[in-house]
Amino acid sequence: MITLRELTMDDAPALQRIYHGATLTYIERRALTLDEAVDLVANTLACARAEPRDRWAFGIAAEDDLLGMVRLRRRTERHATLSYLLREDSWGRGYATQAVAGMLRHAFTTTGMTSIGARHHPDNIASGRVLQKNKFNYQGTRDGWPLYGIHKPDRSTP
Repeated sequence: MITLRELTMDDAPALQRIYHGATLTYIERRALTLDEAVDLVANTLACARAEPRDRWAFGIAAEDDLLGMVRLRRRTERHATLSYLLREDSWGRGYATQAVAGMLRHAFTTTGMTSIGARHHPDNIASGRVLQKNKFNYQGTRDGWPLYGIHKPDRSTP
C-alpha cells in the first residue's frame, strides 16, 4: 500500500536515490546531484503554491520510504499529462499502478481535468501495463513513443 504526499525539503536525498541507476534507463536525464534534488523539491513546492495551479507533483511513499514521484501537468484548461517514476528497487510491486490510480482520482475530482495523456519509453513495457491497468487507451505513437489517454468517467451511465 502506498500513499501520495506533498514533498518536503527533507526529501532531497531520497530524490537523489530515485533519480539514479537503472531508473534513468527510461528517462532522458542524468542522476541528480544533491543541489539539483533540493532545486527539484523547491520548484515542486513553488508549483503547489502557484495560482492558478498548473502542476501537481506528489511523492510516492510506502510506509515512510519515498519511492518515487507522480506528476500531473496542465496542457489546456481541461487536459493534462501524467508521468511517474519509481526507484528501481521498488519496481514490480504495483506501486506505480497505485500511484497512477491515486493521481487520476485527484485529477478528476480536484483539478477540473477531463482528460489525461501519458506516454512511456518504447522499451519500458511495464510502464505501458501500468497505464493499461488504469484504463488508459492506447492512441498510437509519436516519435516512437507509445501514447495513451483517458477521459473522466461519466458517472451518469450505470
